[in-house]
Amino acid sequence: MLKIFALLALLASTAVHAQTTLQSDLPLKYLELVHPGAEPRPLVIFLHGYGSNEADLIGMKFQLPAQYNYLSVRAPMELGEGRYQWFRKKGEGAYNGETDDLKVSGQKLRDFITQATGKYHTTPDKVYLIGFSQGAMMSYEVGLRPQVVIGGFAALSGRLLPVLKSELKADQSPLPVHIFIGHGTADDPVPYRLGTEANAQLQKLGYKPQFHAYPGIGHSITAAELRDLNGWLQQLNP
Repeated sequence: MLKIFALLALLASTAVHAQTTLQSDLPLKYLELVHPGAEPRPLVIFLHGYGSNEADLIGMKFQLPAQYNYLSVRAPMELGEGRYQWFRKKGEGAYNGETDDLKVSGQKLRDFITQATGKYHTTPDKVYLIGFSQGAMMSYEVGLRPQVVIGGFAALSGRLLPVLKSELKADQSPLPVHIFIGHGTADDPVPYRLGTEANAQLQKLGYKPQFHAYPGIGHSITAAELRDLNGWLQQLNP
């Protein structure tokens, strides 16, 4: 389920390869596109989808607020050369995840976020995840569990996995996180109804997701979604 860029994002991504070096000083390997100096800035962390890698999403940076710092993380489980995943699929049919994989990857991602927050001189409330597909599922997994380590997340073409859905309780106060959900109505790998179901469940739990539907769009990210993401991030840190 590789991310499909708009042409401009593809060109930007090509430029990224010439500018960035894979970093390995934090719990997960990553690419960085950050401002020099120690001035506190909001931080976006991209989480790629199944079978992809850290280079897949970072080109989106050029369509998003210039004042932010950006990192793009490599999932910890290798599938093959240049291909990684956050968790193995469990069973057939609906896209579920192996519980042990979710726990291990979730903890590694939390540790990465905590250390990156310090390294890049920001605070948890100014850290935002942007995940696509499996990366979106990890955004839910990390963003909706205490302790809070981020200020918000964007789940693009993802879903709430069953293990997390079963643990979200109506009698719990919502966590202080901002949420963006984007989904194409023609998505086959992760059907659109799973995005609307996540939105409905979160609303019942007291969250206020910003939900965006993209008519006729499949399992990909469009220029319209990038514009909506840009607006969401600008609203969080005007």
